[in-house]
Amino acid sequence: MKRHATGVRSSEIFPRVPPCPPWLKLCLALPLAIALAGTAACAKGSSANANTSASAAEKSEAPEAPAPAPQPYAPGSAPLPHIDAKRAFEYTREVTAFGPRYMGNENHKKLESYILDHLKGDQVEDDTFTADTVEGKFPVRNIIAKYPGTKDGIIVIMGHYDTVYSLRNSGFVGANDGGSSTAILLEFANQLRTPGKKRDGYSVWLVWTDGEEAVKTWSDTDSLYGTRHLAEKWEKDGTLKKIKALMVMDMIGDADLDIMRDTNSAPWLLDLIYAAATRLGYQSHFYALQGPIEDDHLPFVKRGVPSADVIDLDYGYNNVFHHTPQDTMDKLSPKSLQIVGDTIMETIQMLDQR
Repeated sequence: MKRHATGVRSSEIFPRVPPCPPWLKLCLALPLAIALAGTAACAKGSSANANTSASAAEKSEAPEAPAPAPQPYAPGSAPLPHIDAKRAFEYTREVTAFGPRYMGNENHKKLESYILDHLKGDQVEDDTFTADTVEGKFPVRNIIAKYPGTKDGIIVIMGHYDTVYSLRNSGFVGANDGGSSTAILLEFANQLRTPGKKRDGYSVWLVWTDGEEAVKTWSDTDSLYGTRHLAEKWEKDGTLKKIKALMVMDMIGDADLDIMRDTNSAPWLLDLIYAAATRLGYQSHFYALQGPIEDDHLPFVKRGVPSADVIDLDYGYNNVFHHTPQDTMDKLSPKSLQIVGDTIMETIQMLDQR
């Protein structure tokens, strides 16, 4: 299952550092190059304390190629992006209404058709295979929508659409965990779709990932089925070398939104996302908690792809709604989808300037 270990508040690890580091106060006036440096660490659960966080990151550390020297980004050079949050929220409601959507069941197949119906006319590819799990063999299908750009390189945005197999008879419908990520990618498709022409920037690929959840118990071999397969495929065909940044959306609809700073993600990309949130006035919803998270970005982090997990893994008091039948639409808010959606669209614009 998707694990939550206690997140560590940034102030507990760096007690002398204010919530907004000094350089971030200047990020909207100075070239973004001030902020963009760092390396990626790799490992989905967060640690209970700072020492555990550090050891987990060191144990799983993977090399990351140095980020290219960024070009100066002028905040006033592009309009502030705004997704249609009401539409994204309605998508979340429609996805959740299918009920449990674990690999291989009829609701899962109906959701695949629902996603593809929204992508008619777009460039869509499938990555399909059969996963051999502790509970038998399951069909897995990653759905990839591609939006070509004028620059050489790819920005990848991912979000899983499956729900937890082991909770199939519990009433778990995954409004936030699976529903919100499916929906926000559908709204990103609306924003990126420019029929007949390329977008002015990098190509953007949206990936609805399958088999993110564990079938029985979360482990390196029982989780992330879809992205482990896709990362290996892209490594073999050379796609990984073209990826400038990869961002995972997960559990981003929580009405009490607090995106964690994942210490397994590339620091420079996390900083860029924070700078985008700051420009939009959303920074208070980011990085009050930090710790290593295991999620769909891990197979790519391990292969040196600059990646970031955008996740609120503090769902309800003491994470009480996570992986329970209480993960329902009444716990979510269109405002949270607005915050995440706008921030990621602005991050894409910033990446285009690099």
